[in-house]
Amino acid sequence: MNFHVVTLFPDSFASYLNESIIARAIREKKISVKFYNPRDFAPVGKRSFLRGKLPKGKNGKKFIPYIRVDDKPYGGGPGMVMEAEPILKAVAKAKGSKKKVKIILFSPSGEKFTTKKARDLAHMSGDVILICGRYEGIDARVQKILKAEEISIGDYVLTGGELPAMVLIDSVSRQIPGVLGNFNSLEESRVSSSEVYTRPEVLTHKGKKYKVPKVLLSGHHQKIDEWKARK
Repeated sequence: MNFHVVTLFPDSFASYLNESIIARAIREKKISVKFYNPRDFAPVGKRSFLRGKLPKGKNGKKFIPYIRVDDKPYGGGPGMVMEAEPILKAVAKAKGSKKKVKIILFSPSGEKFTTKKARDLAHMSGDVILICGRYEGIDARVQKILKAEEISIGDYVLTGGELPAMVLIDSVSRQIPGVLGNFNSLEESRVSSSEVYTRPEVLTHKGKKYKVPKVLLSGHHQKIDEWKARK
């Protein structure tokens, strides 16, 4: 599975992708994650300026070029809207000559993301393009032109699509054979419980003893599965 992420903040993914199971999946080439910054595809003339720090020993103000990819919304309203053209060009670069590519745009009004959806995407394999919005959102023509599927990871609003993209990459990747190492690690493929225990059998905390449920120590697999199913 190849994930292509269109984002203004690719560095925000580094700490997550470079750790644990996802990092190993990338090293073993079970998945790949590439980034496309809309700023790299913005029209050359679209520039504004931000104040920057001067080198030591100099006085005054220094201005550094800053490529804009957003503008005021038509019809009024607060904030800025990401422009369509840089995103469309970034997606075109990610798509390349590939004929079959799944394009996903994260939106609070999108379809709720579920484990079933993650499993379907994993079985599809191939290439998935993830578009991360920011500010007040993305020009609606992007979704219409690309026919992108809109997805939401929950009934709340975030400052951008980067966290949803990480959630989707994690959830889909663990459905890919070999990523978890042991297929039985998939909780949804076996009888499992959100209530789990490990050693010691008796934990003493502030003078009070907390014990592992006796059924888990019984060795009776049917009763253990029944207990897990209830939990």
